[in-house]
Amino acid sequence: MTDSVPPARSENTQGSSAPLPGTPPDYSILTPAFEKLCDVIARLRSPEGCPWDRAQTLETIKPYTLEETYELLEAIDSGNDQHIIEELGDLLLQIVLDSQIAADEGRFDLTHVVDRLTRKMIERHPHVFGDVSAETPDEVRKNWDQIKDQEKQRRSIFDGLPEALPALARASRVAEKAAKVGYDFPHRDMLFDKLREEIQELADELFHDGRLPETPATVEAEVIADQELDDPELQARVEGELGDILFVVANIARRWKINPEEALRKSNRKFQARVQKIEQALETEGRSIQEATLQEMEAIYQAVKQQERAQR
Repeated sequence: MTDSVPPARSENTQGSSAPLPGTPPDYSILTPAFEKLCDVIARLRSPEGCPWDRAQTLETIKPYTLEETYELLEAIDSGNDQHIIEELGDLLLQIVLDSQIAADEGRFDLTHVVDRLTRKMIERHPHVFGDVSAETPDEVRKNWDQIKDQEKQRRSIFDGLPEALPALARASRVAEKAAKVGYDFPHRDMLFDKLREEIQELADELFHDGRLPETPATVEAEVIADQELDDPELQARVEGELGDILFVVANIARRWKINPEEALRKSNRKFQARVQKIEQALETEGRSIQEATLQEMEAIYQAVKQQERAQR
C-alpha cells in the first residue's frame, strides 16, 4: 500500500483545524485498525473463541442490531462525541459480526458487503460519478428513487418499505410514497380539517352524542378510574379511529418537514426528564414520588417547565 497523504485541512469558524469536507480517513491508520477489528471478531467466532458469539446466527443477532441503532440515535441527540463514537462502534460491530456469521455459514463475507455498497453508491449517484445533472437535493432524491426502482424491479410504490419500521415512521414514509405519485392534499393546511374529521369520528365511537368532552385539564378534580371498552367490536373501531388520527398527525409532520418519530422521541425524553425532576425534588424532602399527591407533583412539574423557559 502506498503512503497515505495527510488529509487537507482548513480553518473552521472557531479557528481550529478541521479536515476539508469529503476528505477520506487516513488509510495508514484506518487499515490496520479495521484489520484488527476483523481479526478480533473472527477469533470470537472461532472454535477457541467465545461460546456466545459462536452460538449466534443472523436471526438471533437481529434484536441487538435494532437496539444498537436506537442507542446510536440517543447518542447523536446527546451531542457527546465520545458517546457517538462508542455507539457507532457498536453498530459497526453488528455489521462485521453479521458478515462473519454469514462467512462461517458459507454464504458471503464482509468483502461482498463492501463491494456491493460501493457499487451501489456509485450507480445511484450518476450526477457525481457519471454525466447526469442534479443540482438540488430533490433532483438527487428523484434520480435515486428511479434507479432504485429499476434495480429492484418493483411493482408497487410501497415495495421496499421495511415492515419492521416503527409505526409512526412508517406512516410518514407510506404517505410520502403516495405523495410522490400525486396522491396528496393540494395544500398542507387541509390536513387540519382532516384531523378534525378524524377526531370527530373517534368521538362518535366513544361518546353517545358524538360530542367531544369539554372537561378542563386540571389536577384540582376528583380522580375517576378509567373503564375499559368491554365490546370487542367497539374496541376495534376505536383502535381504527385512533390509528387514523395518528396517521394524519404523521402527515402533518411530513408536510412541515418534521420527522414524527424524532418529534415523539424528544417529547418522551422531555416528559421523562421532568418527572424525574419531580422524583429528585421529593427525594430532597425525604419522600418518594409514590407518597406525593397529584397536586404536589403537578406543582413541581409546572415549576420545572417555568425553569426550562427561563433558561431558553
